[in-house]
Amino acid sequence: MKIVVIDNETDVRETLHQLIEQINPSLHDVQEANGVSTGISLIHTFQPDVVFLDVEMDDGTGFDLLKKISAPTFQLIFTTAFNQYAVQAFKFSAIDYLMKPVNPMELANALLKASQKVQEKNLQRQLDILLQQVSGKPVLEKQIVLKDMEATYFVKVSDILYCKAEGAYTQFFLRNTDPILVSRNLHTHEEMLSPLGFLRSHHSSLVNPDHIKLYDRKTDSLVLEGGHSVPVSQRKKDEIIKMLESR
Repeated sequence: MKIVVIDNETDVRETLHQLIEQINPSLHDVQEANGVSTGISLIHTFQPDVVFLDVEMDDGTGFDLLKKISAPTFQLIFTTAFNQYAVQAFKFSAIDYLMKPVNPMELANALLKASQKVQEKNLQRQLDILLQQVSGKPVLEKQIVLKDMEATYFVKVSDILYCKAEGAYTQFFLRNTDPILVSRNLHTHEEMLSPLGFLRSHHSSLVNPDHIKLYDRKTDSLVLEGGHSVPVSQRKKDEIIKMLESR
């Protein structure tokens, strides 16, 4: 695979380069760039399969670079120091990322996933969602990217009825389509969706309040559109009832 590493810090860039080559030196051709301008030029000339992209650089951000790449065909992996706002944007758009300092095992896993998805052409749509998220501008129909073993789905947040914990996985129940099982736990999705008004009604459930039809006091459950029934824990009961009465 042809790989580009874009980072303004020389030692970080060189360390990542070395780690990539150690994973499989015979399969990887790695080139480096130190910023937005040089990164754009290298992407155009080298035509990489995978790009490792820093978020903050001397001449702009990784997001600035992406805005100047039309119809990207590479797999993208962000590298970043802790930035919760950026990480939430990555999660919403299902774009891979690594925290600095990069863990070699996580790097190997990210490269493996990227190699399996080289032929996918979803990046531009994922970037649209990512850039909407980081811009902070309101959008008419906010979207989230969900991935299972077979496909990538671009889902309107307003179409999510509720999310159900399935061990380390989360099942998304949607309007007018089949559920989607995603390989992230419910807590991760709670962090993403609670700022949009979603409610944790139970340790196993995260609910979109816009789809609640009634609270069933006999069974301590919420009845949603489509006849879905979601449990309410005793700990959450008063909070949920208060919210419903205030609507």
